[in-house]
Amino acid sequence: METFGTLDFVIVALYAVMIIGLGIFFSRSKGKEKNAEDYFLAGKSLPWWAIGASLIAANISAEQYIGMSGSGFAGGLAIASYEFMAALTLVIVGKFFLPIFIKQGIYTIPEFVEKRFSANLKTILAVFWLALFIFVNLTSILFLGGKAIDTIVGSGDGSLIMPAIIILALVAVAYSLYGGLSAVAWTDVIQVILLVLGGIITTIFALKAVTPESSVVSGIEHIADVASDKFDLILSRDNPEYSNLPGIYVLIGGLWVANLYYWGFNQYIIQRTLAAKSISEAQHGIIFAAFLKMLIPFIIVIPGIIAWVMYSEGFAGSADAFELADGSLNNDKAFPWLISTLLPSGLKGLVLAALAAAIVSSLASMLNSISTIFTMDIYKPYVNPNAESKRYVNVGRITALVSLVIAIILSPLLSSMNQMFQYIQEYTGLVSPGILAVFILGLFWKKATNKGAIWGIILSIPIALAFKILPFEMPFMDQMFYTFIITMVIIMMISLTSCKTEDDEHCIPLTADLFKTDKVFNICAYAICILLVVIYSIFF
Repeated sequence: METFGTLDFVIVALYAVMIIGLGIFFSRSKGKEKNAEDYFLAGKSLPWWAIGASLIAANISAEQYIGMSGSGFAGGLAIASYEFMAALTLVIVGKFFLPIFIKQGIYTIPEFVEKRFSANLKTILAVFWLALFIFVNLTSILFLGGKAIDTIVGSGDGSLIMPAIIILALVAVAYSLYGGLSAVAWTDVIQVILLVLGGIITTIFALKAVTPESSVVSGIEHIADVASDKFDLILSRDNPEYSNLPGIYVLIGGLWVANLYYWGFNQYIIQRTLAAKSISEAQHGIIFAAFLKMLIPFIIVIPGIIAWVMYSEGFAGSADAFELADGSLNNDKAFPWLISTLLPSGLKGLVLAALAAAIVSSLASMLNSISTIFTMDIYKPYVNPNAESKRYVNVGRITALVSLVIAIILSPLLSSMNQMFQYIQEYTGLVSPGILAVFILGLFWKKATNKGAIWGIILSIPIALAFKILPFEMPFMDQMFYTFIITMVIIMMISLTSCKTEDDEHCIPLTADLFKTDKVFNICAYAICILLVVIYSIFF
């Protein structure tokens, strides 16, 4: 195994300088002081290709590179359903959700809640999201990033985790804190190129290393033969990972809750589309992101499967890398181990730069969303509603910095977690079913009332927790799905008993023209559906 050499450090340092420099360049105010729209929504100037790239750069982080690859090591290709079904979800979001949000002219998703329901519900959801983003997402991104760098650069004993976390945080802050969404989105174009390139390089070297013939073709044939059971997208009940990915119910149940919530009603993601030049630019950006999502499993999950094959065949150093003292396996070391073991000097630094790009872009995006929600949904209405726009920008910057410090302090507490991607999905699943139920009914059912929505949100969490303590085993995706259905029923029952008119006074007027999409969007949407049918036919 080649050590991380001087050339690698130089490449990573050049990456950091380039990203910070580009971020500062795109942060220029061009002779005028940044206002809230400039800082939080990039002046509503983003083109489709920047939106699509930024969506993927924000989404793909250490939790995918490390966590999803680790899940590929443990359970195989089935974890890729999150990515494949996300592509279809993005089509739905672009067609049916996004036009409503953009027409409302909102800064944040909680702001839409206020327009549809009430300020009270908006505040409840804003607090939900802030807690989730800081204590789950931000901490996990930092920890997984530090863990990966510790494995690739150091000895994997954990001594470099905290220094790496601090460095990643400083790079993200260096440009995002000043420049806001415009700096984040434009640098994401570079970041997404790097992260795709890094994934492709790692996959190619791993395929060449898994057989003596040292060719990509023979590598594909070998892993398909040795690990044929790991190429099932739909798991059988006797599979050890069935509790995480419950067979056909992944396609018709809880995964829809996770994906629709994440891609449709998550400030961290949707903020990019709200910054589009126009509705068509936003929709084209979403379609571009959908195509990129379908590529991700082949450069992130497949390496995890290859690492499992190498471990099962006793590849040198694999036992020490994956086996823990208690006899269990550390799945999340799969991707970092491949980088540190297989890549030569130079490429090792390039791929680490790609991994850092994924982490830093997600950190910057998360910080921008946290600052936007706190400033526009809590500070502005409750603390200083008449402040100058400059004041809101400064509050956003302080909020981002404070939340990052909290996450840095808390991130080492995640060291005992295994399969981090599943951990993130499971704990996000405590709140996502209730939030999704409120939005779906709020958007498309005119009788949904504020009282019904508030009770639905409040009761959804104890319902989700109750499923976790039931005396029988139930996959968490099924728990999410049933929580979603029960919450919808609660909202509908309370709304029907409390609505004094035929429709709620705050309902959103919908017309057929609102959901019309252009020819480019429609052709690409059909292409995505056909590709998904082909993929699931091959790997069913």
